[in-house]
Amino acid sequence: MSTTKIKKGDTVKVIAGKDKGKEGKVVSVKDGKVLVEGVNTVTKHAKPSQSNPNGGIIHQEAPIDASNVMYVVKGKTTRIGFKTVDGKKGPTKVRFAKSTGEVID
Repeated sequence: MSTTKIKKGDTVKVIAGKDKGKEGKVVSVKDGKVLVEGVNTVTKHAKPSQSNPNGGIIHQEAPIDASNVMYVVKGKTTRIGFKTVDGKKGPTKVRFAKSTGEVID
């Protein structure tokens, strides 16, 4: 089981960098970097291809470091911790919001 604090589908707020204060949904997580909707947009110049016959300038999101985002629960940012909870199949590791103590997943 992976023990990443931020996962795909989480709502996060950027706490550092040029997009500080923006909120968005995590699209993907890979190698300690996260891709957030509408955050850290970059301009790319694309050559014409079969998928994009005209080419031109494309605006897309670039990954940012996971340490620069914070999980949002009920409109407020919070740190994430892990704890073991007894379930049907024995103890399992779950994420929880440190500010409220509620289990995230």
